[in-house]
Amino acid sequence: MQDNIKVVKTDIDSKNGQDKCPKCGSTDISLNPNTGKLRCNYCRYEFTEEKVTGLEEDISKLEGKVIGSGSKDINNNDDNVITLKCESCGAEVVVDISQKTQARCHWCRNILSINKQVPNGIIPDMVLPFNITKEEAEEQIKSFVKKRKFFANPLFKKEFTTENIMGVYFPYMIVDINSKARFSGEGEHQTDTYLIRNSNKTTRYYDADLYEVGREFDFVIEGLTVEANADKLNSSSKEKTNNIINAIMPFDIENCVKYNSNYLKGYSSEKRDINIHDLKNLVKVQAKDIARLSCDKTLDFYDRGVYWKDENLDIKGEQWHSAYLPVWLYSYQQVKGNKKVLHYVAVNARTKETMGSIPIDFPKLILVSSGIELIGFLMMLFIDFDYNFIFLSLGVIYFLVMYSRYRNKGARHKYESETKTEMTNLKASIILLDMKKV
Repeated sequence: MQDNIKVVKTDIDSKNGQDKCPKCGSTDISLNPNTGKLRCNYCRYEFTEEKVTGLEEDISKLEGKVIGSGSKDINNNDDNVITLKCESCGAEVVVDISQKTQARCHWCRNILSINKQVPNGIIPDMVLPFNITKEEAEEQIKSFVKKRKFFANPLFKKEFTTENIMGVYFPYMIVDINSKARFSGEGEHQTDTYLIRNSNKTTRYYDADLYEVGREFDFVIEGLTVEANADKLNSSSKEKTNNIINAIMPFDIENCVKYNSNYLKGYSSEKRDINIHDLKNLVKVQAKDIARLSCDKTLDFYDRGVYWKDENLDIKGEQWHSAYLPVWLYSYQQVKGNKKVLHYVAVNARTKETMGSIPIDFPKLILVSSGIELIGFLMMLFIDFDYNFIFLSLGVIYFLVMYSRYRNKGARHKYESETKTEMTNLKASIILLDMKKV
């Protein structure tokens, strides 16, 4: 890590060992997904972990690079096996943190928790608790699959069951950016339209003014969220429909709380395996996309479009923090010859946003598409229409629409419009360059 990076200790006051109920002192604590709060399984008292403190809240004042201590570089040389000391009886319990973050003392049976960050990046800065129950997720997944059963692979329909749905915490990086944006290019504004007849042919013409267009503004991006697992970042994988996980964003990350391993009890989780420098270029590209879309909303005057020739986003300050975000996940492995394809149906465990990939019965889809193509051919022969050749493409269009509906390969998180932003100090420039006919 560079010396000029400010590291905010996000696990202050956290201890590795017993995590007790604030009311009765029991260590048997787990998440109540109906409320999103931690619940003592002994006295039934419910409580919420505090929010992370120390990070910059006013992003417009952010300067330099700030990171949460749970976002530091992963040290692969560190040993995943650590020892926790039980505060009740003094016993020492060995825990493999690559597998779990809780253990039970084999002498007094108290539950020991790993809440303090360890050097290899296993403990994030914050966690967003589940508040959608498994039963609610099952209904979402069943509904998603039911709407796609007609062309679903017969073996998939036979084997489909919601019994293997799992709650999983996936690792993410959340990035806040304070920047200055500058865009310059050319835009056209239509001034007139008319028809000119020439040799029995009518042509429509447009008059438009050509302008040199400029925009400069201060721009804040808050809560840009990207996957922090290399496998899930590979959305083009042919073996796994990873884009499905990306497509159920955004999460309500403003409700994240300080990490506490009790939130993970009863759920699975994946470790972060990539560092900030691995995501830097991706975040810069996405940040510029977000700024461009915000800038485009100021261009209503240019009804024939704007072509940006120069785009600059100067980052004055950036803040990174790691988080576990909750997903209900159904997976199905389809065997295709010597290849295996892993299909997912995922439910955002905060918003119920659902997306998935369903294995297709291609012979059935091709047969139905061919029938539609035949009907289109007959329509072309018997219907008098200037563009009746379009009927020949009906079968192809139907095939592509159904394939997209079942596989959702193009589904993704629309970070450009779904990320929180603020534009201030907008300066607009406009210079008339030319008047032309098109």
